[in-house]
Amino acid sequence: MKKLDKLIIRTFLGPFVATFFVTLFVLVMQFLWKYVDDLVGKGLDTMVIVQLIAYTSATLVTLALPLAVLLSSIMTFGNLGESFELVALKSAGISLLRFIRPLMVVCSIIGVLAFLFANYVIPVANLQAKSLLYDITYSKPAFNIKAGVFYRDIPGYTIKVAQKDKDNQTIHQVMIFDHSTGGGSGDKIILAEKGQMVLTANKRFLYFILENGWRYEEKGNRGYSVPGDMIRFSFKKYSKAFDLSSFAFNRLNTDLFASNQQMLNIKQLDFAIDSLQKSQVVFAKTVNAYVTVRFPFFRWKDSAWAATAPPLKVKDFEEVVPEKSRRNVLDRAEQSVRETLSSLEAPTREYSDKHSVILMHKVEWQRKFTLAAACVVMFLIGAPLGSIIRKGGLGTPLVFAVIFFVIFNIFFMIGEKMARSGVMFTWSGMWLSNIVLLPIAGFLIYKAMNDSNLFNKEFYFRIYQKVKKFLQKFKRNKFKTQPTI
Repeated sequence: MKKLDKLIIRTFLGPFVATFFVTLFVLVMQFLWKYVDDLVGKGLDTMVIVQLIAYTSATLVTLALPLAVLLSSIMTFGNLGESFELVALKSAGISLLRFIRPLMVVCSIIGVLAFLFANYVIPVANLQAKSLLYDITYSKPAFNIKAGVFYRDIPGYTIKVAQKDKDNQTIHQVMIFDHSTGGGSGDKIILAEKGQMVLTANKRFLYFILENGWRYEEKGNRGYSVPGDMIRFSFKKYSKAFDLSSFAFNRLNTDLFASNQQMLNIKQLDFAIDSLQKSQVVFAKTVNAYVTVRFPFFRWKDSAWAATAPPLKVKDFEEVVPEKSRRNVLDRAEQSVRETLSSLEAPTREYSDKHSVILMHKVEWQRKFTLAAACVVMFLIGAPLGSIIRKGGLGTPLVFAVIFFVIFNIFFMIGEKMARSGVMFTWSGMWLSNIVLLPIAGFLIYKAMNDSNLFNKEFYFRIYQKVKKFLQKFKRNKFKTQPTI
């Protein structure tokens, strides 16, 4: 490896590592902002939050790599152009293509590593992240009674406290409605002036130690002619235990999510797609046999049929059917059409669902390659763009990087949506963003090799001055040619 190649690689790797972690951090913050309502108030342990962030970060690596490559390549060549190093290299007879060749090799290696990461690591990270997020989303909020609000999260109980002290334990004017027995039988109401909330060390039970109150209990079933008994007794001190096991964070078996297409690698996706297609073919044959029997269509005409159909001498269907039988015929025809449509509705929906599952598997198969190839495409855009704008730092390169990444993301989402819905082939939909950006990359490389003034404001200012002078000259000539009265 020559010294020039080592120089450009060292210049590129520093911004690449920095921008990659910054991009990954922004994407993780976007994820947390999206699910903040599901995470707050659940009483999750620190280790659970760390695991969720770690697994989510792993799933976002392939999306962060193209943006990091784009931004770091613009910064690298922008810094070299701003310090006139690119001018010195070109004056020494080194072309731009020769200069970007070592980085092209590096970005190709990054693309290969991105594919391997997407194929072997991301399926496992997706499985853990999705299952953990599902468990967090459907877990109950942490136990938290607020003053003046009916609390119903404990199964079978409704609790209300009028006042709660700053120690978060002492409560006043306590009301507890116990309807855990259900069916309206044996309902209990507990009223107390004050009390203490004590949580056990394992957080499994919560004890209400109440003082100076009454307990009301109704014996018997409601709705009968014989009234039940009302029992009331007072207490100086009473202890009530609540089971908080429903608030515990429990992990489901991850095998429940293992069949999803996002949790599979290339080999597993190939096997799943082949199995789904065979299942779809068998289902189509079954439905075809069922439909053919119930709704026959004779493809071949009988030997007694005429070669050509005789011309119809009636203009309306009602002329053929007698008036007294017309209503009966129309009702039977309508009923037959309704039965036909209802019998075909379920097989049609099932076939559509099977086809949608196959498309989602194919989309996921293509995704592993498209995001890896996007690293090379983004470099082919960033390298010539940086040499054209000749601005280093983070300001101007970040603006251009965001613009092109937004374009990439828009076309990527549009292509994926079209591929999932069957509007486009899965390969064309998932590769749509790269197909759109490749001509732009070729245009920028051509402009960079010819020292284009594409982003030089003085170039556009001179064009504006020329257009302005031309319009002024055209205006003067127009007034001169007008006839005088």
